[in-house]
Amino acid sequence: MTLLQVEALKAFYGRAQILFDVGFEVGRGEVVALMGRNGAGKSTTMKAVMGLLPRAGGTISFMGEDIARMPPYRIARMGLGYVPEDRRIFGDLTVMENLDTGRQPPREETPVWTPEKLFRVFPNLGEMRGRRASRMSGGEQQMLTVARTLMGNPRVLLLDEPSEGVAPVIVEQMADMILELKRAGLAILLSEQNLHFAELVSDRAYVLEKGQVRYAGAMNEFVRDEAARRAYLGI
Repeated sequence: MTLLQVEALKAFYGRAQILFDVGFEVGRGEVVALMGRNGAGKSTTMKAVMGLLPRAGGTISFMGEDIARMPPYRIARMGLGYVPEDRRIFGDLTVMENLDTGRQPPREETPVWTPEKLFRVFPNLGEMRGRRASRMSGGEQQMLTVARTLMGNPRVLLLDEPSEGVAPVIVEQMADMILELKRAGLAILLSEQNLHFAELVSDRAYVLEKGQVRYAGAMNEFVRDEAARRAYLGI
């Protein structure tokens, strides 16, 4: 079942067009990687979907409803969760207090998250419930941002560059976390340029170059396609 479908999405920063007819879809219980080099348009795509960037065209359907003209808070209330690349945790609040800020009611046919359930997925967080977020490492803050978003019981989770700038051991924990969320039935759109990380967790891939989708297919096929890897990721 398709939960999020984007067609012919166009977006601008000022007068500069960044996205050119971007399209993709994410189904229940699958992880879809949005890949490409820095500046390819991955983060811009996520911001446009969430209503954080003005859109100049295209359609965005979530749970069968057109959200292209909705404000971000209404999109979030519908169950589209967003974890930005720059984390945006509340540094003066503890882990538990940060989690409380993301709390939303349960949704039908959607995993229900509680702090205790999240601490089983993120054991590091469970050991520092009363710690202020400003006293956590970058990787721990990244985990907290994901956990706080999950407290909203999202149907689809947008993860922007979760492996960027964190230690390799945290990257491994992130991969385990994404696979566990997938097993729980959550749909995930993952913005990523780390091919190894994306390969570990993703079912399908859309590859962006200069704001356009240049490749769409199964993740394992993209990994085997050396010409496509070199052309769009430089590896």
